[in-house]
Amino acid sequence: MPRIGLTIHTAFERHLTGPGHPERPRRLVAIRDALSKAGLIERCTAIPLRRATDAEVERVHTRAYVERVIRACQRGDPYIDVADSAICPESFEIATLAAGTVLEAVDQVLTGQLDRAFCGIRPPGHHAERHRSMGFCLLSNVALAAEHARTVHRVERVGILDWDVHHGNATQHIFEADPGVLFISLHGHPYYVYPGTGFEDETGKGAGIGFTLNIPMLPGAGDREYRAAFEQQVIPKLDQFAPQLLLISAGFDAHRADPLAPIGLDTESFAWMTRAAVEIADRHCGGKLVSVLEGGYDLEALGASVAVHVNALLE
Repeated sequence: MPRIGLTIHTAFERHLTGPGHPERPRRLVAIRDALSKAGLIERCTAIPLRRATDAEVERVHTRAYVERVIRACQRGDPYIDVADSAICPESFEIATLAAGTVLEAVDQVLTGQLDRAFCGIRPPGHHAERHRSMGFCLLSNVALAAEHARTVHRVERVGILDWDVHHGNATQHIFEADPGVLFISLHGHPYYVYPGTGFEDETGKGAGIGFTLNIPMLPGAGDREYRAAFEQQVIPKLDQFAPQLLLISAGFDAHRADPLAPIGLDTESFAWMTRAAVEIADRHCGGKLVSVLEGGYDLEALGASVAVHVNALLE
């Protein structure tokens, strides 16, 4: 049986976003309850919590941005940059704890202590640009993980698979000129779904042209369309790139029950997508895979989808 790392720590519930906000602490409670009910927690190894250092955060984000977030939290501001990105006095501390725990998962996977890992952390990250917050996100967790793998572990090729229903604009922008990172995103079409980026013709810049693959999905797309995209585009592109580490921006808001986007995946879709990712990791990087929670806002659907995701990682 593979050794799977897991974090769903209650510390991440201390990032408070206020009444009515979809990215709320109850998301982690729902995930924990679903994993516990399925008997999956005891089959995994707990990933130790740690904070990302200033130097680690600044591999991706500007110092000016970091200082703005710190000051906003200290002042008790209700949000940073955009009203969607709600914060509380502890938010920056929790964001660095989330990012640092993802880096710990990368360390343990790349040093062979774990085979794969799922990081159930918040706040999410794939909309957090170098210099500003967007879309509930404060620090770009998966981008930080990729830079950590390359800087500390000398990994030359990192694959990032983002199946959150919202395009991972920040991850794309951070790496779009970098041929050492392949970014693949399946998401709701930018004409209909936030943040309005991720068209098919966004394929990278400069030396990074060809290392960004965007697969926008029209409203009503479901399992059939996603399977076709995996078979025809995602799997061939990753096989061609041959990553030495595979990272997943694991959003579960493409589920048909989710209130924030018009895509219709079933719960089981997240199981087969996970199995496909594991097979790619097995072929190219000794199974080394780290999955990081992004979106998912219907609590029942989120819990069920994460449970099948973790179960597939354990297979």
